[in-house]
Amino acid sequence: MTSDKIKRVMDACYMAKRVRDMLPALPGGVTSSHIHYLDTIRQLESMKENVKVSDISDMLGLPRPSVTKTIKDMKNLGFVKKMTTKEDGRVVYIQITDSGKALVDTYVDQYFNGLSKELSDITDEQANIMIEVVEKFYTVMSKRKV
Repeated sequence: MTSDKIKRVMDACYMAKRVRDMLPALPGGVTSSHIHYLDTIRQLESMKENVKVSDISDMLGLPRPSVTKTIKDMKNLGFVKKMTTKEDGRVVYIQITDSGKALVDTYVDQYFNGLSKELSDITDEQANIMIEVVEKFYTVMSKRKV
């Protein structure tokens, strides 16, 4: 790839950030991270009965302490609840509350379902190529950051 093409890809990444900034405004106290975590927890809940912080951390590729902090914030906002097991009080499971489910329904399901209709001319193959290219750039740039 030429340096001019790399510049164009970087310009497209900047535009992608601007697109992300155009997502609907969230209610007070709610961050895009909260929505992302709630969607992830919901996905995990559909695959397994009990979800732990380590499951969320693994799925998002984030360190456990930062996931623990965000989960604590979300618990204080009433979006998730924590439950311990009778067998071992140290094991904590995370579960989405009804208000957390309502957020995911509004800001993920409804919004992205509507958006998918407007972007129906983009094929899955094209989207997969874009995802692959962005992930490759992220990997390379992460290593160069050092």
